[in-house]
Amino acid sequence: MAKIQAVDFFCSGGGMTCGLRQAGINVIAGIDSDPTCQDTYEKNNPGSRFILADVFKLKEKDLQKKIGIKKNDKNLILIGCSPCQFWSVIRTDKKKSEKSKNLLIEFKRFVDYFKPGYVLVENVPGILSNRKKSGLDKFVLSLEEKGYAVHCEIVNMSDYGVPQSRKRFSLIATRVSKNKISLKKKVAKKRLVKDVIGVENGFARVKPGHKDKTFFNHSVAGLSEKNLNRLKQTPKNGGSWLDWAKNKNLKRKTYRGEGFKDNYGRMSWNKPAPTITTRFFSISNGRFAHPVENRAISLREGATLQTFPKKYVFYSNTTENVARMIGNAVPPLFAKQLGQVILNSEK
Repeated sequence: MAKIQAVDFFCSGGGMTCGLRQAGINVIAGIDSDPTCQDTYEKNNPGSRFILADVFKLKEKDLQKKIGIKKNDKNLILIGCSPCQFWSVIRTDKKKSEKSKNLLIEFKRFVDYFKPGYVLVENVPGILSNRKKSGLDKFVLSLEEKGYAVHCEIVNMSDYGVPQSRKRFSLIATRVSKNKISLKKKVAKKRLVKDVIGVENGFARVKPGHKDKTFFNHSVAGLSEKNLNRLKQTPKNGGSWLDWAKNKNLKRKTYRGEGFKDNYGRMSWNKPAPTITTRFFSISNGRFAHPVENRAISLREGATLQTFPKKYVFYSNTTENVARMIGNAVPPLFAKQLGQVILNSEK
């Protein structure tokens, strides 16, 4: 049997690539328009080439020449896990992410041209609730017209061993078989925050603003005096801002639905973490405070909750760039299971 190969569009720092390689799939290349991802992608995934390109400008024939993939290759997977914050249910400034709304449509060009054996798509759940505007309806219909068996659903990755409640739209399409491919085996017991972070899991107690100069990158964002005092008043292990909501020195300017309800909250040891976003290093952007320490979770803690191996090094000098690579990633553990189910479908 020929070895399955893959091309990872919108690869960022390589979460999907890492997981597929763990499953035994040869990821030829990752494509992304962010040059700050290249070192992280290539140094952690040796042999997988990083291609710096804007998918809106990249031509199908040019990609074919660059990496030598063929049309109609049944042993090829094309992966399109675009960072489509435009369709996210989280209320953010949609103007900043407007370009991302058409990434699935652009990815479709490459699927139409190469007609690979398999197609993988992972995205925010909002792409399904906006299936016409996002281009999902046309994408799925086009696959089915080409003879693909298409399975798509909303999954919570905590059901597959990822220690966070991360709901995502997942699509697996195959034209190698008439049978749809899906992830069926859910874990009997979900992994919790206490299972992966904390002192007993190798994470030293640190203070806000701690800079880890090693490759482990247990670095933590600083806190203003007010936010530090807010955390001191937030109950350990899952507490929220409601406990200081009426304190005139600490209270937020808005409570009533204007802000994301989990802002300034602590994670709970005994639950999966909330979705790790690109702003997980900031307590004002979600329930990203450590369960007991008065700080946000560190960059390495965020990466671990995303199931990146602890030896996976993020090569960037800025917190924002590292957090973006981590938050945008498909958790490698989930990607590994996608790879395994594809490989098992060929047996």
